Amino acid sequence: MQLIPTEQEVVELLKQTGALRYGHFEFPNGLHSDMYLQPALAMRHYETAKLLSVALSRKLRANSEIRAIIPELSIVAPATGGLPVAYGMCEALRAHQVYWAENSSQSDELKFRPHLEPKAGEKVLMVDDVLRTGKKLTELKAMVEQFGAQVVGLAVLVYEPNPETKSFGNLPFFYLTKLEALYFDGEEPLEASARIAGEAEKVWI
Repeated sequence: MQLIPTEQEVVELLKQTGALRYGHFEFPNGLHSDMYLQPALAMRHYETAKLLSVALSRKLRANSEIRAIIPELSIVAPATGGLPVAYGMCEALRAHQVYWAENSSQSDELKFRPHLEPKAGEKVLMVDDVLRTGKKLTELKAMVEQFGAQVVGLAVLVYEPNPETKSFGNLPFFYLTKLEALYFDGEEPLEASARIAGEAEKVWI
């Protein structure tokens, strides 16, 4: 495998670790899909986590503007689920620091812990394991900018867009592979029949 694996090699690695599965899955919101993706199942293995983190870091190093600020770069995740990627990226890049946001105990809104807030003028790279709707990453970006910090890029292991995925405009965006899942209300569409078999498996994600 190359230092930066191909998208298909990343897909095969996700399948081998159980992080990517095809079938018929029912999610808590009632939607059904032909694909189940949980990158944490891949990142639990040290060698896999290292391979994916290094590969993503090399994509960032190819960007001259980001490469020039790596020593002062803060890597920020929108929730604890993105921390394995954030720490792996920090180690691979030798970046400055890692911190994260988390849901408030009173609501679903994100917040920073005391003394973990961004500083004015700080350069921030947002990192997560997967980008689907981008809702939390959009909220995180707004929070970071409220503190006067600058978001310089966004990096995820897997880009899985859907019709509700937020746009991040011209922000540099890096990912290792792009997946396109089919979502439906329950009745299997013809496009999914080749990948779906059996009854729906209820999953949490």
